[in-house]
Amino acid sequence: MPNKSALIIVDMQNDFVLPGAPACIAGAMATIPEIQKLLNRFREQKMPVIYIMREYREDGSDIEITRQKAFLNGKKYCVPGTKGCEIVEALKPLAGEYRIMKNRYSSFMNTELDFILRRLGIRTIVVCGTQYPVCVRTTVFDGVALDYEVILVTDAASAQTKEVADANILDMKNIGVQCIDTDIYLKGNT
Repeated sequence: MPNKSALIIVDMQNDFVLPGAPACIAGAMATIPEIQKLLNRFREQKMPVIYIMREYREDGSDIEITRQKAFLNGKKYCVPGTKGCEIVEALKPLAGEYRIMKNRYSSFMNTELDFILRRLGIRTIVVCGTQYPVCVRTTVFDGVALDYEVILVTDAASAQTKEVADANILDMKNIGVQCIDTDIYLKGNT
């Protein structure tokens, strides 16, 4: 059986990417060109693209407990219907590309991601997006736990600092995740 792949783009929403946004991740904007390269390749090869999007109710009833206090005190982000909740313009989904909403760190927790991947016959997930220590990391670890081959595209994922990114990449390498940059990934998957 051929090993089918899907591109998983994690949380590349305005509220996390745009400078000055309420939950801006310092390195997120810089990853857009690399994610675009991956996105173009997956689209050219007609392979599945899955956007993972974070959403929280305005009243904060579904936000993680570690973020709830700040959210309820006015630091609101990723509220449905707001511009901040949308995918950044440079990475806008096309018709037929999947969008999966989550309200926890992992793209798999309480979502239909695993179901869709299995229905599509996907065996490998190629993960990019923001940010390393939470959403990217938990998605990668849960992907491994669910028996997917996981490829982390390191220059297409971000963190607040290089040190945080490097520490997380090392941890993911140590559980057997292939951690490579965009150009190496694209050379090996032509």
